[in-house]
Amino acid sequence: MTGRERGLAPAERERLEALARELRREVLIMTSEAGSGHPTSSMSAVEIMVALYFGGVLRYDPARPTWPDRDRFILSKGHAAPILYAVLAEAGYFPKDLLRTLRRIGSPLEGHPNMRRLPGVEASTGSLGQGLSIGLGHALAARLDGRDYHVFVLLGDGEIEEGQVWEAAMAAAHWRVHNLVAIVDHNGYQQTSPVSAVTDPRTYVEKWRAFGWHVSEVDGHDLVAVHAALRFAKAYRDGPACIIAHTVKGKGVSFLERDFTWHGRAVPRDRLQLALEELS
Repeated sequence: MTGRERGLAPAERERLEALARELRREVLIMTSEAGSGHPTSSMSAVEIMVALYFGGVLRYDPARPTWPDRDRFILSKGHAAPILYAVLAEAGYFPKDLLRTLRRIGSPLEGHPNMRRLPGVEASTGSLGQGLSIGLGHALAARLDGRDYHVFVLLGDGEIEEGQVWEAAMAAAHWRVHNLVAIVDHNGYQQTSPVSAVTDPRTYVEKWRAFGWHVSEVDGHDLVAVHAALRFAKAYRDGPACIIAHTVKGKGVSFLERDFTWHGRAVPRDRLQLALEELS
């Protein structure tokens, strides 16, 4: 797939919105069948992932998962693996039937992404705070190898409390790494509290800019806005770019939204149908 030089036409927006609803359903079903996982952290990132993979932003070829000139996507918030798996299956990296094996013994769909077991996974993540450093390594490798691929890293807002994130941010700006894009899934909550109980989210933009990054803010559930921000960030040539995406944890299901107690909990099967009906 290749990037496009235009925005989203109305018909394309409708297609992507329908796909976003279907991927949310997949996340709920696979985690409920597994009886574990992180559905709410996955659901906040759906539009970001849809715009990136199916809006013509990310350059990839599922028939050649190790194609040297592919763009790379790294899910630094690795606990949101269900949405990555749903997207990779939709993109054609593996059969969709495999989604029903999430977290089962022997399944390559582990609780966190494992690059040694599943095509399309660029980094084994889940120990939070490491993904941006890995992405920076990929981006610098492109420079050394004379290739023009881009690296996109999705981080959680709770995750960026980790100091290693800011070490990587500082280094990326110093080396003016223009092929690195950080996306912060700012859903406002982490495992045991609102993020605001630990840090002040109002300072995110100033912090990233102070570290030398170009920063934009978007409604993370507005496909047109997210798509435009991703396209701009990919085209930006004066250094690394960061997108602060304002999202809702558990987006789409009322009893999940903004309730951090669902972090790491699957919807019980007796409530799954109710959740799916809301998404429809």
